[in-house]
Amino acid sequence: MKAPPLLPEETLHRVLRVANFNGLSVLALSGMLALAVASTGNYNGAAFALLVAASGAMELHGAGLLRAGEVRGSRWLIASQPYLLVIMVGYCVIRLLSYDPELLRAAMTGELRAALAQAGYEEERFLRLVYLTTYAVLAIGTLIYQGFMTAYYVRRRPAVTAALAADVGAERFN
Repeated sequence: MKAPPLLPEETLHRVLRVANFNGLSVLALSGMLALAVASTGNYNGAAFALLVAASGAMELHGAGLLRAGEVRGSRWLIASQPYLLVIMVGYCVIRLLSYDPELLRAAMTGELRAALAQAGYEEERFLRLVYLTTYAVLAIGTLIYQGFMTAYYVRRRPAVTAALAADVGAERFN
């Protein structure tokens, strides 16, 4: 037997909970990453991390608008997901186009070199494979996650709008 659909108020409550958790997570992690990367002198990386942080801020702004009874908060929630997708995939593309094996070689330990030699694996090939795989997995994972989050917010938009129209949003969830 299939469970009955959620009431619009419950859907609104769940959307707010997801948006707060997701927005705070993105904002906090990318903000800390921006500080850490900037402290190493990598200002381009810090700028990308701040662009990612803006996505979390957009999501939190949308949740705040919904709490205040503003239907346009849904647009902010939805828009934050493709924005983050574009930033992350753009970052991955830039990293893939700027492959520099010398930077990776400098980070390799003697133990890793010995293990590669023992396995008969060519160092250059290994570095390139790990580098390409890392950024490809990051881009694909971002595409999947942000796609699901966008679909989540889009599918719940009618119920959220109905809950706000019934005047349940502003007072109940503050």
